[in-house]
Amino acid sequence: MLRDGMTLADLAVRIDAQVVGDDTLVVRRVGSLEHARSDAVAFLGQARLRAAAGTTEAAAVIVAPADVDTTTRTRLVHENPYAAFARCVALLHPSPPVVPGIDASARVEATAAVDPSASVGPFAVVGARARIGARAVVAAHSFLGDDAALGDDARLGPHVTLYHGCSVGARTVVHAGAVIGADGFGMAEADGRWIKIPQVGRAIVGADCEIGANTTIDRGAIDDTVIEDDVKLDNQIQVGHNCRIGAHSAIAGCTGIAGSAIIGRNVRIGGAAMIAGHISIPDGTVIAGATTVLSSIREPGVYNSSPPLLPLREWRHVSVAQRRLRQLVERVTALEARLGTTSRGEDA
Repeated sequence: MLRDGMTLADLAVRIDAQVVGDDTLVVRRVGSLEHARSDAVAFLGQARLRAAAGTTEAAAVIVAPADVDTTTRTRLVHENPYAAFARCVALLHPSPPVVPGIDASARVEATAAVDPSASVGPFAVVGARARIGARAVVAAHSFLGDDAALGDDARLGPHVTLYHGCSVGARTVVHAGAVIGADGFGMAEADGRWIKIPQVGRAIVGADCEIGANTTIDRGAIDDTVIEDDVKLDNQIQVGHNCRIGAHSAIAGCTGIAGSAIIGRNVRIGGAAMIAGHISIPDGTVIAGATTVLSSIREPGVYNSSPPLLPLREWRHVSVAQRRLRQLVERVTALEARLGTTSRGEDA
């Protein structure tokens, strides 16, 4: 948090917002509408919170132009209140500055290249010929394998593993426990046994990405696994070998993506979705949470395969009907044949 805070006039300039009210007020933090202090900035992002905007104790509220009259507090008016609020958080609660240096307990191979402005934390391991860029951070107990690369201003959280030959781009943040570049699940069957296929590709993560805690990105079997720039992956996601995820895509937690899936740019995937291998999803597609995608999607759009929530008793009735669905289809087909109609109810 900024020690001396910032006037709303200065803050508005930084986030490109218009002030309605007292722009001399000083703010030092962000807060929710319900619990903000008198030196905080809150934001109104959903219609259901309009009442809270009218009673908030916050010094200022970020609102869309249509909501400018929902509160008498000073308003910061912006077309995208959520994005403006994100910029406020970064300004009022900046990340701790990087303290350059290599901890005495870290093990860094002599052939590794660590920028003098980078930070390597306690018990970290940096392999031969690995490269760590300017102002990058390697937190405690993290591991960079031989020939791995970490870009400028990138951050590896505690216990992150970046396997040999793999790379993470500039300004990317990798949270605790993530594994980038472990072997993909490549096996060949012979004589009733499994033969491991050595995974000789790499895992390449672009710039400005975020990789959630305990997410795993497998290295390629032959070609590389590629995560393009500005991709946001939530916690506990599995990305199989040889996948490609296009720039600006966002994927929520517990999603599983099987090998060789190609996901386009600006794709959004809800939590716990299951994406089969060797398929493609076009740019701009939205996949709802818990959806199973078993074949390629040809046209961008919004897709959902998960059933809606039902009371248990009603769900049981629906499940019984689903078990009889094939029988019912056969009976309807037979009836149509007898009546001389098509499946659309039209004359044959």
